[in-house]
Amino acid sequence: MAEVLVVSSKVKKYIKEKAGMNVSASVMDALTEVVMRECDRAVANAQADKRKTVMDRDFAE
Repeated sequence: MAEVLVVSSKVKKYIKEKAGMNVSASVMDALTEVVMRECDRAVANAQADKRKTVMDRDFAE
């Protein structure tokens, strides 16, 4: 597994405040995979547009 790309304390705080729930340790690995997949897709979109900068619109579906 790659290094975790999310701040676990922020995710845990958000979920606790939003729903009063705890977060298991494995969530950070799963969330990192989601972030990496979306970043890869955004990079591909930017490359398809022949840009070297990933923009917010590259994350849109």
